[in-house]
Amino acid sequence: MTDVRRTIEAVWRIEGARIVASVAKATGDLGLAEDVAHEAVVEALGSWGREIPTNPGAWLTAVAKRRAIDAWRRSERRDDRYASIARTLDEAIDDEWQPIDDDIVRLVFTACHPALSRESQVALTLRVVAGLSTEEIARMLLTTVPTVQARITRAKKTLAAARVPFETPEPGEWAARLTTVLGVVYLVFTEGYAATGGDRWVRPDLADEAVRLGRVVAGLLPREPEPLALVALMEFQRSRFAARETPDGTPVLLADQDRRRWDHGQIARAVSVLRRADAAAAGRRTGRGPYALQAAIAECHAIAPSVEATDWARIVLLYETLGRIAPNPVVDLNRAVAVSMATGPAEALALVDAIDDAAFRGSYLLPSVRGELLSRLGRIDEARSELRTAASLVRNAAQRSVLEAKADRL
Repeated sequence: MTDVRRTIEAVWRIEGARIVASVAKATGDLGLAEDVAHEAVVEALGSWGREIPTNPGAWLTAVAKRRAIDAWRRSERRDDRYASIARTLDEAIDDEWQPIDDDIVRLVFTACHPALSRESQVALTLRVVAGLSTEEIARMLLTTVPTVQARITRAKKTLAAARVPFETPEPGEWAARLTTVLGVVYLVFTEGYAATGGDRWVRPDLADEAVRLGRVVAGLLPREPEPLALVALMEFQRSRFAARETPDGTPVLLADQDRRRWDHGQIARAVSVLRRADAAAAGRRTGRGPYALQAAIAECHAIAPSVEATDWARIVLLYETLGRIAPNPVVDLNRAVAVSMATGPAEALALVDAIDDAAFRGSYLLPSVRGELLSRLGRIDEARSELRTAASLVRNAAQRSVLEAKADRL
């Protein structure tokens, strides 16, 4: 049963969004699609112990569609519309299953519909598009599981009440919904870049899905600079994956990475995309936006031959600019790290101590940076305490082991 469960989890990670999108396209009801898709997963747990189907994604999609039909047939609202859709589904169930990329784009835009609050948009998209559990989403968003569950439930009810169609919005509506879509895509990527839970630090499949989604959105709006900039940012960060883990999954920090293992072809592609984003911004007479600034920071790391040779002064300047146009405590923390490399840990520690601790309640980020800076200043007992605090807050086993090892070495 353990092997079956792992197989189902793997299939869901890879195919979950496509399954939900396929059912949502057929039913026009995202909430129902997500519910019956998970019911299909439960059914698979009981059925696949005998034999795992040749095409697991097709099996789950067919079962989910049958569940949708059953739900409608049990419903008291059996009007002609539902009966017609049910007949169409009946006829389509045995068709060859071919996931269509555009369906996932529709899924993203539906989950980011303006009828939803920003919090609900993010939670629902991470749930139905990225396939994350409510526990993973809660850790990522620094909130509680009941809060995430309530947001997702509220989002589904809102979409149903507003009769939101499962479709890509009209071109005139894209810009208004773009900021949320890009934010959600990047959140999915960050979960792949540094997983909040589980045994592995990186999840390439999730990161690659985010990159693919980012490219699709950029293709929809080729004159908008920020979608291109987000793609460049993700490409820069994705290029380091091969060097970010040892074969057994142990995280390798930036200073210790073998830069020869970075994907330099991907770096070159990211540089090209960032130049296109800059050209688009120039054409619209705007400066770099938040994603372009982050991409420029990532470029500084990507083109540097070593940590020591990195242009830390430029990175500090870019973070200062980013902090002005998109204030965020994480940006302040990252700027402090850059300052520590540019001018030393003492000035950086003063910046960290000025950050409001409440913004990082329940997060390992602040104590981990503070512990690193304290260790460089020779304040070993304080550093060890901060690193152990950080380790206690991490839910990812691989990342926790790195912090524990640091504390032990001190």
